[in-house]
Amino acid sequence: MVPGGRALGLHLYLVQTILIAPSMSWSALTGPRIPQPTGKFDGILVGQWRGIWTWGPNGKGAILVVNCDRDKDSAGGLDSENASLPNNTDIKDMSPMTLITDAPEEFFDEHRVILRIQPTYADKIRVYWSTRWHHFDGKSSVSGWTYKQVLGGEKLSYKVERNHQDEISFYVEGLQFPDADFDGLVYIKLSLENSKDNVSLAFRIAPWIMTPNTLKPLEVYVCSLPDNQDFLKQIKALVNIAYCNLHICKEVTNRGDRWIQDEMEFGYTEAPHKRFPVVFDSPRNRGLKDFPFKQILGPDFGYVTKEPDNQHEINTLDSFGNLEVSPPVSVKGKEYPLGRILIGSGLTESNVRMNKIVQAFLAAQKVQEPVELYSYWLTVGHIDEFMSFVPAPDRKGFRLLLASPRECIELFKEKQKQGCGKATMFGGTWEEGSFSIGAVRLAVTECVDMNRKILKKELGLTEDDIIDVPMLYHKEHPKGGADSYFPNMVNMLVLGKYLGIPKPFGPLVNGRCCLEEKVQNLLEPLGLKCIFIDDFESYHLLLGEVHCGTNTLRKPFTKKWWELRPLHMG
Repeated sequence: MVPGGRALGLHLYLVQTILIAPSMSWSALTGPRIPQPTGKFDGILVGQWRGIWTWGPNGKGAILVVNCDRDKDSAGGLDSENASLPNNTDIKDMSPMTLITDAPEEFFDEHRVILRIQPTYADKIRVYWSTRWHHFDGKSSVSGWTYKQVLGGEKLSYKVERNHQDEISFYVEGLQFPDADFDGLVYIKLSLENSKDNVSLAFRIAPWIMTPNTLKPLEVYVCSLPDNQDFLKQIKALVNIAYCNLHICKEVTNRGDRWIQDEMEFGYTEAPHKRFPVVFDSPRNRGLKDFPFKQILGPDFGYVTKEPDNQHEINTLDSFGNLEVSPPVSVKGKEYPLGRILIGSGLTESNVRMNKIVQAFLAAQKVQEPVELYSYWLTVGHIDEFMSFVPAPDRKGFRLLLASPRECIELFKEKQKQGCGKATMFGGTWEEGSFSIGAVRLAVTECVDMNRKILKKELGLTEDDIIDVPMLYHKEHPKGGADSYFPNMVNMLVLGKYLGIPKPFGPLVNGRCCLEEKVQNLLEPLGLKCIFIDDFESYHLLLGEVHCGTNTLRKPFTKKWWELRPLHMG
C-alpha cells in the first residue's frame, strides 16, 4: 500500500497467472506473490479486486486516458483514430498492463491463457502486446520495442503467446471519452482455454475536465484582425504583467472570426501516469472552425469535439461563451472539488437548449455536474454576458460577479444627486452622448435575479459571495433579446489577480469614469488589479467584449478526480 492508503496495483489471479495494471497511484508493484497452489492446476484464484472500480481516496481500479493527442503523425489526426502501431512517444499515453505467469511450463502446454473484451468495448480501447528486441552486429548493440495490437477493433480475444516468458507486457489505449451511451468503464477478461471461469480487470477512462478562472493562467489566445490592433496591444501588455504566454491567431487562420471564446473550451484529462490539456471544439463552425484541430492539436495536447448530424440544429447557445465552470464549491454537504459546469439555455422556452449531444457529453464526464442557467433573454444568449468568477483571498476563495442593472441605476442616481446629471456616456468614442435614467427599462433585472437564485442554490452561495457589477442592457426591438448598453465589465479576462475589464466609457465625475471607480472599489480590496481595456469599436459594437475575444489555457487542478465521491457514480 502507498502511504495514505492508495493501493499500488491491481491483481487478478488465474491459477498462478497474475494480471497487473497500475491503479490510481503510480508505483511499481511491491506486494507479495501468491503462494504456489498445491494439487492440480484446475481452479481459479481470484484477487479481492476482481472486476472492481471504486471512487474515493482508497478506491480501486485502473485508469486510461483517451489518446486524443497527436504523437504519431504531425500531419494526421488524433492518435486514437490512427490504427497504425504506436511509437515510443505515443506509448506513453497508454496504461501498461503486465501478465505474470508462475506455473510449470507443461501446464501452459495444455492451458492457453486468453484475454477477451466484449464487442461493446471494441471501439473504446485497444490493447498492444509489447516485447523488447536486441541486436548486436559484433561491434555495437542496439535495442528497441516491438508492438502488436492484440485487442480492439475486430480483435475481441487473444491467445497469449508466452514464449516461455514469466512476465508479458501490454499497453492499453483509451479511444473514447465517456458519453451518453458509454459510462467510461471497460473490462478486460482473463481466462484459461476450455474453462468457463474468468476474472476481469476494470479500467475507467479519464474524463475531460474544465478549468475555472481561479486556476493559474498559462497561455492566452486571441485573434489578430485589421481593426483590432489597438485591442491586441492592450492584451499583450496585460499578458506580460500576468506572466502568461500569448498565442495570436492570425487572420489567415481565423478568417475574420474574432470570437475565439465561442470556438473552443480548454480542459484536460489525467491518469496517475499521464496528464495533458485537451481542447473541446464547439460545433459553431464559423471562421475559426479549423483552428483547434489544425493549430492546437499536437503532441501532448488533445482534441475532442461533439457535433450533431444535422448542422441546422446548431444555434447560438452551442457557442462556448455559453459554457463556463465554477470554482470548487460545497452545496448542503455535497462537495464539488472540481467545481460545476455552467451552461445557458432558454429555461422558460423548453425547446431552446444547448445541443443535446454537447450536453450529454458534459454530463457524462460525471465529475463537474452541470447546472443550467437562463441566458436566452440576451441577443447573443451566452452566460459570460452576465456573470464571471474572480479569485479572492477569503471565504470560498472566489467571488461571483453578476451584472446588475439595479446597481447601475442606483449609482447613476447617486451621481445625479451630486450634481453630475449632465455627464455624458461614451466620452472619447464616436457614439458620445447622454441618456435618460427614467427611460431605462429594468425588465432584464428579473432575468438576472432568476440566475442569481439558481447560482445561490446550485453552488451553495450566499449574498456575501456575490458582487454586483453595474451594467445596463437595452433592446432594439421589444420582442428581441437584450444587448449590453455600454461595454460589459463582467465579460472580463481573469489572469490571476490581473483583470482585463472592458472599458465602460461611463459618465465622468471629477475627471474619472464613475463606473470604473465603482468596480475598482468593489474588486481591488480583494487584492485584484483592474486593468481597463478599450474594446468599444472592435468588440462591443459587434455584441461582444474582452472575454468573448480571448481564451485561456489554465493549470489543472491539484485535486485528483478519482478521489471524488460524486453522486450517481458507477
